[in-house]
Amino acid sequence: MGFLSRVTVSIVGLGSKAILNGYCSSVTVNGLEHLLKTLENDERNRGRGIITMSNHISTLDDPVAWGVLPARFYRDSRMTRWTLGASDIIFTNPYVPEPCVFSTFFRLGQVIETFRGKGIFQPAVDAAIEKLNQGEWIHLFGEGKVNPASSDPASPNAARLLRFKWGVGRIIMEARKPPVIIPMWLTGFDKFMPEGRPFPYKYFPKPGAAISVTFGEPVPEKDVQDALEMLVRERKLPEAPRSTSGGLADPSRPQEEGRSGAVAEQGWLGRPVSHAVEAVGGEPSREDPELAREIARVRSAVTAVIQREVEALGRRVLGKQK
Repeated sequence: MGFLSRVTVSIVGLGSKAILNGYCSSVTVNGLEHLLKTLENDERNRGRGIITMSNHISTLDDPVAWGVLPARFYRDSRMTRWTLGASDIIFTNPYVPEPCVFSTFFRLGQVIETFRGKGIFQPAVDAAIEKLNQGEWIHLFGEGKVNPASSDPASPNAARLLRFKWGVGRIIMEARKPPVIIPMWLTGFDKFMPEGRPFPYKYFPKPGAAISVTFGEPVPEKDVQDALEMLVRERKLPEAPRSTSGGLADPSRPQEEGRSGAVAEQGWLGRPVSHAVEAVGGEPSREDPELAREIARVRSAVTAVIQREVEALGRRVLGKQK
């Protein structure tokens, strides 16, 4: 961790802690021990990474939610998250000429620049997988956009998340070792940083919000493996997107899917992936469109399994259990 990065992460972390303590009427933290125990586990030094996954209800969810961490963690990049951030939102500013100070700030703050429309086989996703294989902590907002209704108990969409992005599944599938996957649920941040306010108020937090940050127990790796095995065995894998931009109809997709499947077969989900490949029949080449379709369906299933875990935590937090 370079000096400037250490300074940036420390300032942001301490600033987030100050905001939580000074702006909010209350801050409730549940299950933090699940994350702390995982962050301090020696398995990370052997290449087992960490993924936290949460709902996304305001533009300040990250970094302010990390104000709940112990202050000593901000001095160590291994104890602070990496995340993906959209290039067109946080890495550019129409009023500031390049090189943009925002780009430098977010890169020093352990944010990987992601390009909308470039699909799941872009360098940002490659970088996230590599970080995970080095035992790093990656935080993901699976929905890829702000969705305040998910945390509103009065909303018909309470604890219902938008379909998670396929990149979530690729990151999990291509990890060499089973990542520790910790679901999270946030409430109150949508009141703290409400959407739709006019300029200049939209850039400032609103005091007095009651915030909660809940960490669930890590998802057992066997649960994910068994759920995927069952879907493959019973031929119940979901369909994959077929668009010409990043979908199965994209001319470059079969080759990319073939490479992704080959990597996944060597990792912790290798058995269900191999069984899905066998279901295609014969000895398909790595550029076979049918093989590409099957690999993409497995990825869709992995993504859906993790989304269900996050939504289940949301229902418990919001008191919406069936």
